[in-house]
Amino acid sequence: MPTSHETRSSWGGPPDLSAWEALMWRAEGDHRTRSTGVVVELLESEPDWERLVLAHKRLTQRIPRLRERVVEPLLPLVAPAWSPDLDFDLDCHLQHVRAPREGSIEEMLALAAAFAGRPLDPNRPPWEAMLISGLADGGAAYLLKLHHSLCDGLGMLQLLDLTHGHGPEPSEIDAAPVPAARRVETPHGLLADRLGARIASAPGELLRSSADLIGRGLTDPIGAAAGVIRFGQSLRRVLNPPDAPRSPALGAGGTSYRLLTHDVPLATLKAAGKACGGSANDAFLAGLLGAFRHYHDHVGTFVERMPIGMPISLRTDRDPMGGNKFAGARFAAPVAEPDPRARIVMIHDVVARARVEPAIGFLDLLAPVMSRLPGMVLTELSSEMTGVCDLQASNLGGIGRAFYIAGARVSRVYPIGPRPGVAAMVTVVSYEGMCCVGVNLDPDAITDVAAFANCLRAGFDEVLALAD
Repeated sequence: MPTSHETRSSWGGPPDLSAWEALMWRAEGDHRTRSTGVVVELLESEPDWERLVLAHKRLTQRIPRLRERVVEPLLPLVAPAWSPDLDFDLDCHLQHVRAPREGSIEEMLALAAAFAGRPLDPNRPPWEAMLISGLADGGAAYLLKLHHSLCDGLGMLQLLDLTHGHGPEPSEIDAAPVPAARRVETPHGLLADRLGARIASAPGELLRSSADLIGRGLTDPIGAAAGVIRFGQSLRRVLNPPDAPRSPALGAGGTSYRLLTHDVPLATLKAAGKACGGSANDAFLAGLLGAFRHYHDHVGTFVERMPIGMPISLRTDRDPMGGNKFAGARFAAPVAEPDPRARIVMIHDVVARARVEPAIGFLDLLAPVMSRLPGMVLTELSSEMTGVCDLQASNLGGIGRAFYIAGARVSRVYPIGPRPGVAAMVTVVSYEGMCCVGVNLDPDAITDVAAFANCLRAGFDEVLALAD
């Protein structure tokens, strides 16, 4: 088992971006395909600023990926790679601001929305952090913004576990050795090295793949043919947009962010799902769909089904920490169903079918080609793929212990996912018995934000009532 030092130094995976990560990185220039997320942590007290700065300095030294930037090859024939930022300046990544006026949660979330909407500097390591002090209850908020090319949701939870203390006192990371310096990449060298290695290895890879294909065809020709047919049928289902139009009540959309948070007791959510033969995730999705049903009632529009997207983790125990291992599922979800019990049953069946699609990871096949397209073409293709849904929802799982940052205890952890062309991105993570729901919505699409906040509470309340 690797030590904590080895785990920290290896977080982030290999030096080259995967084709999927390169695709997300190269499509960053347009708000419709931007893939930057933020974690909002509420702190019970205000941490010492000097201690927080020192902690970031030490952590970025011991997790090298946090001091690395993306280097593009001279020509987009090979993937970008991570390279040490020789001009790394922590002041460009860590900020300290004070909440305005009363220091309410709403004011803090407005600051967080502006922070989330500001693009990252592509010439620096793709992350930023901000401490917001002066909250009304004497606490503070810590915001961590990460580009999706660094990690997916589970990789982000791994990073939080590596970077947060187990108590108010400094942890053993202060004594951990600094990893050796990594290789510095250049656009010219990256192209020459990777392209040369690919050319040299191509004949062997082609022979091996051909031998595998021929071997499967000879030993089980019927099974091989049936597998191809099943995959083709699955690919058709996965590539087709969900069998439901986008809602006319959710407008054309814009570039602004509005953030909402909501707390749901984990045990009650699990009990509600179990009472209907489903899971906590089924109950979570049913609560969201209930919220959109109430909102459509509020604006006087009937929608029977709504297209939504949901990431499905493909991560295994053999995968490195950090990085990205997920696929996207899209389906038409029941919105008009007023009975929360029936919604849970229906969503359970829909999600179960989506998880077992043989072609669920089809983007892994397309990403190597798409990531090499010109930026404008890539952006349009990516936005067309993500722009068919009204909602994206993601359940990141759970955090298994209490977090501390520079001595301050974390009371809530709200994940705020990127919003690629949808009216709302809703993400949840469980922390200390509470499901912390973070909502990133488009105020140009959901125009009555206050009403939607009430609808969100109503949607979850009717699901939680099933636990009784």
